[in-house]
Amino acid sequence: MTERYFPDGMPPPMADGITLPWWQAAAEHRLLVQRCGSCGHSQLPPSPICSECRSEDTGWHEVSGRGELYTYTVVHRPIAAGQELPYVIGVISLEGSGGVRMISNIVDVDPEALSVGMPLEVAWEDMSDDLAIPRFRPRAD
Repeated sequence: MTERYFPDGMPPPMADGITLPWWQAAAEHRLLVQRCGSCGHSQLPPSPICSECRSEDTGWHEVSGRGELYTYTVVHRPIAAGQELPYVIGVISLEGSGGVRMISNIVDVDPEALSVGMPLEVAWEDMSDDLAIPRFRPRAD
C-alpha cells in the first residue's frame, strides 16, 4: 500500500467498458491516455470516439506520469468525513501526451509553495489491491 491522501469514506470511482482499461493500468501504476489511430489526437478522459475526427479507432498510449501544473485551486471545505484540509485540485499538463491535461489532486506540498508551471510527477494512492488513483506531487528534480 502506498501513502493514503484521502479518507476511506471517499466513494470509489466507477469503471465502465470505456474506462476499464485505464483503471486496470492505473492499478499497475501505469498512466495511460487515449490516442486516435486515425488522426493521432490524444484525449483524457477516454471516449468511444475521437473528439477530434470522430473515428472509433482509439487505443492507449502510456505516458511517464511527469508534467507541470497548468492551474489549481485550494479547497477549504471537506467532501468526506475525516478529510484533511486544505487540499489542492490541479490541472496537470502531461508530458509526452500530445497536449492532454488531467485533473487530479496535488499532494505532499504546502499550497503556498505551488506555482503555475511547477514540475510534477505522479504519486499513486493505492485504495485497494485493484484500485489506484493518480495524484501528483512536486518533482524532486
